[in-house]
Amino acid sequence: MFELLSKIFIEFLSLSKNLLVLFIGISFLISFLQAYAPIEKIEKWMGSKNTLVANFAGAFLGFITPFCSCSTIPLLVTMLNRNIPFQTVMTYLFSSPLLDPWIIALMAYMYGVKATIIYTITTFIFSMIIGWYLDKKNYKEHVKNVFIKGTIPEQNRERRRNLLLNIKLSFKETWELIKTVLVYILIGALVGAIIKEAVPTDFLNLISDQNQWWVIPLAAVIGVPLYIRLSTMLPMAQILLANGFPIAPTMALLIGGAGASLPEIIMLKSIFSTKLITAFITSVFLMATFSGYLFLIIEF
Repeated sequence: MFELLSKIFIEFLSLSKNLLVLFIGISFLISFLQAYAPIEKIEKWMGSKNTLVANFAGAFLGFITPFCSCSTIPLLVTMLNRNIPFQTVMTYLFSSPLLDPWIIALMAYMYGVKATIIYTITTFIFSMIIGWYLDKKNYKEHVKNVFIKGTIPEQNRERRRNLLLNIKLSFKETWELIKTVLVYILIGALVGAIIKEAVPTDFLNLISDQNQWWVIPLAAVIGVPLYIRLSTMLPMAQILLANGFPIAPTMALLIGGAGASLPEIIMLKSIFSTKLITAFITSVFLMATFSGYLFLIIEF
């Protein structure tokens, strides 16, 4: 028993160290570069009469705002209050927790560039399709009148002009971000270490031998009600893959867990009607399942 705990602890330290080094470096770089991102233009694009441009802007905003599923809600309400087109708002809701630069960089390190590119493009496009579909079916009618004070992040012109100030604030923001996600990274590293050292290989092999066409939607169903940040799920998924668990259901679990969660659904209940919430959950499930099947067809 002591030997097993020792192995788990050593693996936990190794995973934690690698993840934190990557996280700190990537987070600082992103924070530094975001000072030069054209947020004002993105907001104008989101209100564009060209629906494709507006929808793309919503997905891109989700890409550059590294929020978990629950953290998207305040900005979501602000966008609704500013009369941003509904499909753009919904596209943002789906893309924000699933796409952000440091997660994508970390995914490339763990799973390789090919898997990361497929994940990024699929999630980006699928978010836009869902936003467009919900708008076309007039789900906007199922949004409640909720007003929360808040603003869309704006550019800090001083940071653009003052390099030292930008560096200083980037360090500060990186530290603040670390404090919010550290526990999730450590939990993910711990669970990953336990899976690697304590879960019987025969159990993972049994799942691997099953027909993945039904394992993938099952993984998506399991993932949707969980509250899993990608920073938590990635190290767990890495260990699953290292132990022979197929990448297709792993990606379905990852997207389902990060795309929706029970806390987020409860928060959305104050903004959306039951019909729109049901459509949201169904959309996340379909996105997770479709992505899993795509990885299966490509056969990594």
